[in-house]
Amino acid sequence: MNPETIDSEYQKLQQEAAEVGQAITNLSQKLQAAAAAGDANAKDWLLDLKSLALQVQQEQLQVQSLLQAMHDFTVSNLSGPQYAGQPAYAPQPAYALQQPGAGGVLGRFLSGGFGRAIAMGAGFGLGDDIINKIL
Repeated sequence: MNPETIDSEYQKLQQEAAEVGQAITNLSQKLQAAAAAGDANAKDWLLDLKSLALQVQQEQLQVQSLLQAMHDFTVSNLSGPQYAGQPAYAPQPAYALQQPGAGGVLGRFLSGGFGRAIAMGAGFGLGDDIINKIL
């Protein structure tokens, strides 16, 4: 798998997470409007939706943890002795990422969108602000 494929798949994952967040927000707004209009069930449904949103958030955090572990594994394996001609990976500040094409496979990986996002600790997911807006 090359860095471009990884970046493409990571962007698809981010897009899916954003779509899930938007769908939850839209449903929340509809339920809030129904509750304001006097629907007695809407408040209970909002609580159910908040529970569901928290479960989705936990799942997304687990996916982010998995991606971080995969990234760390890749970095440690690409900086081993079998890559003696390439510079070893040294943790760098997030703002000092390698230039595209620098450092062989590892440099290409870290300069890609997924590598940059994971190295910076960035992720995706259902934000607390969406969950807090539900109630």
